[in-house]
Amino acid sequence: MEIFQTILTLRARKRGFHLITDEVEKALPEIKLLKTGICQVFIQHTSASLTINENADPTVRKDFETFFNKAVQEDDPDYEHDYEGSDDMPAHLKSSILGSSVTIPIRNARFALGIWQGIYLCEHRDYGGERTLVVTAWGEKLL
Repeated sequence: MEIFQTILTLRARKRGFHLITDEVEKALPEIKLLKTGICQVFIQHTSASLTINENADPTVRKDFETFFNKAVQEDDPDYEHDYEGSDDMPAHLKSSILGSSVTIPIRNARFALGIWQGIYLCEHRDYGGERTLVVTAWGEKLL
């Protein structure tokens, strides 16, 4: 079994759902050395999250943003945690709902994602800044 790990710093992005599959694949080229395995992508932030979903139609990403903004609204007077602005606590809630990591199988030296699947960075802050990911892959090496 082989284990590979890297830190990936993503450039700052506006609020929304952004495909980052290509960036993750490029950050850990050692995936190409694995016949079978697992890749975990973990985000080191509490106001952004990760998920896997539709990678073809950009309206899906827009609709995700619409849904989460309706489900977890800003400016709720009941929130006490607002040190960093009105988008801070809603960002933490959205992040907890979606999660801080995704796990992707590796098959024949490639991510075994479905044809219409991609990894999303879910940016829940208006000005979230750079985001740091820990990308870890392990598995059986190609012969």
